[in-house]
Amino acid sequence: MRHRVAGKKLNRSSGHRKALRRNLVTALFCHGRIETTEAKAQAVRGQAEKLITLAKRGLVTGQEDPARGVHARRLAASRLARWVTDTDGTRVDIVEKLFEDIAPRYADRPGGYTRMYKVGLRKGDAAPMVLLELVEK
Repeated sequence: MRHRVAGKKLNRSSGHRKALRRNLVTALFCHGRIETTEAKAQAVRGQAEKLITLAKRGLVTGQEDPARGVHARRLAASRLARWVTDTDGTRVDIVEKLFEDIAPRYADRPGGYTRMYKVGLRKGDAAPMVLLELVEK
């Protein structure tokens, strides 16, 4: 029985699973969309939405109490890969992008920041593939 067991193991060790989730969420915030398997997308989707909500709360409370905004940024930095090299070779600070670009875009939205489209089956092993993307206004 799997009573009260949260998350998916994805057939990986705990460290590998943690690194995979961190890298997928970081890539989602960097590029706006990622193509991955359905199981990985479902495992990452909740974590991405929680980070966007954290960033939204950090923006609101950061105006009233700057210490809370700093705390929210530090929490987000601990859960993301800090620097990412973009497609054109420039380094992107993901935490800054999350707080400056992504969170204000969803300020009026109460949730549901991501969307999954089924793409089809992967050619090699017929794994169901999806496109996980951030919802645009």
